[in-house]
Amino acid sequence: MWYDYLKMLEFIFVHSSFKHGVTEEDILHAYKTLIYDFPLEVHIDKWVFIGFNCAGNPIEVFYNPIGENTIKVFHAMDCQNKIIDQIKR
Repeated sequence: MWYDYLKMLEFIFVHSSFKHGVTEEDILHAYKTLIYDFPLEVHIDKWVFIGFNCAGNPIEVFYNPIGENTIKVFHAMDCQNKIIDQIKR
């Protein structure tokens, strides 16, 4: 069921998505293993999800939703403490 939803979702990757060495495969794996997905507090239409990369390490992926079935990923990196702190609130 979750896999079917992933197949329907289209990912657009901005070049900056890979700035910190995270790969497209890592981002897609993180989405499959998603543990949190929430809007950023001070930004409109900017969201972050946390999941696990292919090596099993938590990463944060920032994106803009575009319609119902598309997201534009613009940033991804190892999960930072400030994101974890925001989850705890």
